[in-house]
Amino acid sequence: MTQFLVPIMALAYLLLGLIVVALHVDRIGPVFVEIFTQAFGFNEVVGAALGYIVLTGVKRGMFSNEAGLGSAPNAGASAAVTHPVKQGLVQTLGVYFDTFLVCSITAFIILVSVPDLAGAERGIGLTQDALVGTLGEWSNIALSVIIFMLAFSSILGNYYYGESNIEFITTRPAVLTGYRILVVVAVLTGSVAGADLVWNFADGVMGLMALTNLIAIGLLSGIAFRLLKDYTAQRRAGRDPVFTRALLPDVTGVECWEDELTVTGPIDVQTRNRQAEKHRDHLHEHD
Repeated sequence: MTQFLVPIMALAYLLLGLIVVALHVDRIGPVFVEIFTQAFGFNEVVGAALGYIVLTGVKRGMFSNEAGLGSAPNAGASAAVTHPVKQGLVQTLGVYFDTFLVCSITAFIILVSVPDLAGAERGIGLTQDALVGTLGEWSNIALSVIIFMLAFSSILGNYYYGESNIEFITTRPAVLTGYRILVVVAVLTGSVAGADLVWNFADGVMGLMALTNLIAIGLLSGIAFRLLKDYTAQRRAGRDPVFTRALLPDVTGVECWEDELTVTGPIDVQTRNRQAEKHRDHLHEHD
C-alpha cells in the first residue's frame, strides 16, 4: 500500500509546488536572498538565534527523513536485494528527496506566495493559504488528498514497525492486541490534540530514539564498513554484488543471507556465473 501511495503523493505535491514557483518566478531571486540572510545574518548570530535555527532544522529534518532514528531500517530490511549495501545506498536517497526536494518546495511555495509572513497562520494552514492564493480553491482539495495519503501511509508504516518489533520480542497474542489498542488511541488523540503538543511530543520521542539508535550505529559501524568494502570490491571486479554470511564468518546471529542460491535465486545465479566467466575472459584478453 505504501509503495503505491507514497510515489503518487510525493510527485503530486512536487508538481503543485513547481507550478506555484513557476507562477512566481520573479520572486525566486529575492527568496534565496531572504533565506540566507535571515538564517545567517548578523542579528541572528548576535541574538543567539542561529542555534535555534539549527536546532529547528535538525528536528524537522529528523521528522521528514528519519535519518539516524532507527525507524527507516525496518522498511529497508524488508526489501529484496542481493547485498545490504545496495539497500543502504537507496536509504540515503530518502534524506535528499524528503528534505532537499519536498521540504524545500514547501518553503518556496510559502515564500514566493506570502512575501510578508508577519501575522501569517502557522502550520499547514500557511501552506494551504499559499496554494489557494496562487492556484485557487481546487488546490486546497488536492492538498487535502495528498496529506491524507501521507497520514494514512505513515500510520500503516509505523504500525508495521511496531508490530514486527513486538513480535520479535514476544509472540503472546495479548501483547499484540494491547499494542493495537494503543495505536488506535494514539491516532485518535493525535487527531484532536493541538499541533504544538503533537510536535513537541514527537520531537521528544524522536530524540530518545536517536539517542538509542546512535549508540547502536556506533557499535555496528565496524560491520557496516566491512560490508561497504566487500560491496566496493565486488563492483570493481565487475560483479553484481552478492552478500552471504560466509563473507563475515566471525559475525554471529545472522539469520539470512545463507548462500547465493537463497539470496539471488537459481536463475540469477546462472546469470552471475555467465557474467563472471565473461569478466574472466575479458581479463584474460587484456593480459
